[in-house]
Amino acid sequence: MPTKTRSIFEDVGTTQKQTATPGGIDSKGQGARGAIRLWLMLLFALLVVMIAVGGLTRLTDSGLAITVWAPLSGAIPPLNAADWQAEFDAYRQIPEYQLQNVGMSMAEFKQIYWWEWGHRQLGRVIGLVWAIGFFGFLVMRKIPKGWTGRLLFIGALGGLQGAIGWWMVASGLTDNRVDVASYRLATHLGLAFVIFGFITWFILRIGRRSADLLTARRAGDARLVTLTTVLVALTFVQIILGALVAGIDAGRAYPDWPLMAGGFFPPDMWGLTPVWRNLFENNGTVQFIHRVSGYILFAYGLFVWWRSRQSANLRTRRAYVFVMGMLVVQMLIGIWTVMTMAEPYIAITHQFGAVVLWALVLRARFVAQYPFTQSVRGARA
Repeated sequence: MPTKTRSIFEDVGTTQKQTATPGGIDSKGQGARGAIRLWLMLLFALLVVMIAVGGLTRLTDSGLAITVWAPLSGAIPPLNAADWQAEFDAYRQIPEYQLQNVGMSMAEFKQIYWWEWGHRQLGRVIGLVWAIGFFGFLVMRKIPKGWTGRLLFIGALGGLQGAIGWWMVASGLTDNRVDVASYRLATHLGLAFVIFGFITWFILRIGRRSADLLTARRAGDARLVTLTTVLVALTFVQIILGALVAGIDAGRAYPDWPLMAGGFFPPDMWGLTPVWRNLFENNGTVQFIHRVSGYILFAYGLFVWWRSRQSANLRTRRAYVFVMGMLVVQMLIGIWTVMTMAEPYIAITHQFGAVVLWALVLRARFVAQYPFTQSVRGARA
C-alpha cells in the first residue's frame, strides 16, 4: 500500500491541525473589559461632578440645610408648603440659623436646601450607577478574573463615604457651631479623592491586557516609580490641607502674596490654646501650612519632572510634562484664590485643578511602572 507523501512544512507526529491560542495569559477570564472600563469612566465623570458640587455646597454655606440623614426617603424633596415649613423649622433649631442666619426667609432657605439636596442626590445616583453596573456584570459573569474584589471595594468605599458625609454634617448641628468640623470635612474630601484615585487606577489597568502589563512592568523605571509614589503622597497631603483651609474659611484671610499681613509668618500664629488647636482652627496657621506645603509639592514635582526626562520612553516623559504643567497652573490658581479672598468661582476652579492634578500624577506613576511599547524612532523623539 503506497505511503502518503508528507509536505516538508508538516510537523512530524501531527495528527490534527493545531489552533494557536492568542494572548496566552489573556485567553480566559477576561470578561467584558471594554464595557467595564466605560462604566468606570462614567463613575469617574460623576465623581468629578460630585467633588465640584460638594465644593460649591461648602462655598454657599448650604451643607447644613438638611438636618437629618435619610438615605432612602431623603431622595424625595419637600412637595408642598407643609413639607417646606417642616424642613425650615428643623433648620431653625440648629446653631447656624440661630447664630448666623436669623431672619432668613423661606426663599433664601430653599436656595441652600436645593444645593444640599442636589449634593446628596448626586451621591445616590453614583451609588445606583455602581450597583447596577457591578451586579449586572456579576450576574452575567462578565467581570474579569481577579476584578470582582476590586470593583466591590469601590462600592464599599462609596457606602463608607455616605456615612462619613453624615458624620461631617452632624458636627455642625450642635455645640454652637455654624460650620462642620474642619477635620471631618477633610476626612470626607480625602476619602472622595481616595475613591477617585482607585477608579483612575482601575481605568488605566483594565484598559490593557494582563500579558501587556506583565511585559511592560519589566521595562518599568523602578526609581521613577518610587519618586512618583512620594509625589502622590505629597499631592494627597496638599489636598487634605486645602480641605482644612476650606473648613474654616481660612482662604479668605490674608489676601496678600507672597507675604501674609506684611510678614512671612502670619501674626498670632500660635495664639490659640492648647497649641494644637492652631493647626485646625487658626486661619493664619492653617493657610500658612497650606502655602508652605504647596511650595514643597511644587519643588519636589519639579525635581521628579527633571528626573523623568532621563526616561527613554516618549509617552512616559510626556506624562510628566503634563504633571509639571498642571502644577504650575494649580499654583497660579491658588495664588489667585488667596488674593481674591476665595471668590467662589475661583475657589471651585482651584478645587477642580486638584482633581486634574491628582489624576495626572496617578497616570504618570502608572506609565512609569507600565510603560507603553514604542519604536526606536519614538524613543529618540
